[in-house]
Amino acid sequence: MDNIHLFFVSFLFLVPLIYLFKLFTHQKGRNLPPSPPSIPIIGHLHLINGHLHRVLQHLSSKYGPIMALRFGSRPVLVITSPSAVEECFTKNDIVLANRPFLLSGKYLDYDHSTIGAAPYGQLWRDLRRIMTLELFSTARLKSYLGVREYEVRSLIKNLYQDSFQDFAKVEMRSRIQGLSFNILMKMIADKRFFGTGMRDVEEAGRFREVITDVFEASGASNPGDFIPFLRWIDFQGYEKKLLKLQKKTDRFSQNLIEEIRTKRCDSSSEKGKGKTFIDAMLSLQELEPEYYTDDIIKGNILTLLQAGSDTSSLTIEWAMSLLLNHPDVLERARTELDNYIGQDRLVQETDLTNLPYIQCVVNETLRLFPAGPLLVPHEPSQDCTIGGFHVARGTMVLVNAWAIHRDPMVWDDPLSFKPERFEKVENEGCRFIPFGIGRRQCPGSGLANRVMGLALASLIQCFEWERVGEELVSLSEGKGLSMPKEEPLEAMCRARQRMSHILKDL
Repeated sequence: MDNIHLFFVSFLFLVPLIYLFKLFTHQKGRNLPPSPPSIPIIGHLHLINGHLHRVLQHLSSKYGPIMALRFGSRPVLVITSPSAVEECFTKNDIVLANRPFLLSGKYLDYDHSTIGAAPYGQLWRDLRRIMTLELFSTARLKSYLGVREYEVRSLIKNLYQDSFQDFAKVEMRSRIQGLSFNILMKMIADKRFFGTGMRDVEEAGRFREVITDVFEASGASNPGDFIPFLRWIDFQGYEKKLLKLQKKTDRFSQNLIEEIRTKRCDSSSEKGKGKTFIDAMLSLQELEPEYYTDDIIKGNILTLLQAGSDTSSLTIEWAMSLLLNHPDVLERARTELDNYIGQDRLVQETDLTNLPYIQCVVNETLRLFPAGPLLVPHEPSQDCTIGGFHVARGTMVLVNAWAIHRDPMVWDDPLSFKPERFEKVENEGCRFIPFGIGRRQCPGSGLANRVMGLALASLIQCFEWERVGEELVSLSEGKGLSMPKEEPLEAMCRARQRMSHILKDL
């Protein structure tokens, strides 16, 4: 046997021994959470078969609401208890403010320099401040009110053209996604890429292709993140795929930046005086060019599009599916709209505070089908204690929001669609966490609630809805970290007679 073969055999023999030794010495004398039996090297990865949030819920039902797993070489802590969540993000909030480093973050997050992937520190605090002030503050949301109402009106107009005479079968997913993307792109770069009014059809096509590829890559799991050996050999060519995708997204985002940069340099152009997200970032870049680089801007453009569009579009699609399966809830929501708005005008975003049942429908949809069934992973920067258990630095902490939202010990009749459960309680605390919790919770929840509420109210006010057939709309979950519907929603839609005098003038 030559030296290379000898080394390889020794490597395969020693790795499990080293793994077991490190595991034993690390755990000795410490109060660790309960854990299922594991296998050397792969840990508990063999148990992950199917939707991760469902698998983890099943394991937690056996081993408890604070459970330890090991994904390859990476320790994992799974939380499915509101009290443990509260402890994590009050007592240990700063300790748990980091994110695990994943291979996708190297390429799609420009070496972990986006608000979603950046380690807790000065860069993350600066990005959070910029996002809050330039996109999600009350003043900025108010300034983009016209954009949101225009895009919702465009959706309604598009549906009316297909269904003004009689019931017509309509596919809703692409229409709702177009609504969400257009709103975000107007805020980011003053562009529309769906529906009518696009200035560059070819660019719109490239945008849709890029976004589709990013969603697919983000939803895919990479064994190399957990078993280093597989990363060294680029198992299944995952890293090459990410590198290729990064080049594609980089070209698209750089073009957006250059277009805004050109407009800003053209002092005679009124468009150069806009205040988009890219405008705000370029202003900061002029002051600190080495800090706010183009890569920082490009990574955060993709993060905003991915995180912001998913929450709104998926929730609206799930909500419409649930309403079609519960016509009594749909009728109650429509009655609320008719009683408050009447028949002489379309619902406006400013009406939402006076439409509490619509918000209850949104909340109940987020409870049953949160756009992030598992919160974005956290990672402690130092050893800490959660629920009396020792949690080592570097552990990936997963909060199973989906399981908490469906826990019979937390919610009455948790699997039923009952929007009225949200009528009496204003603050659900750690029982209801669709946008995360703690200092790294989603900063765009205010925007998402406005888009979801206005779109849903408009669809209910303007149209009659029925299922395509007698069977209930399927509520099966598709693949992906954001839990899309397995089958795009199709429904029978007809413009309401009492609203036709308004709809025909859109």
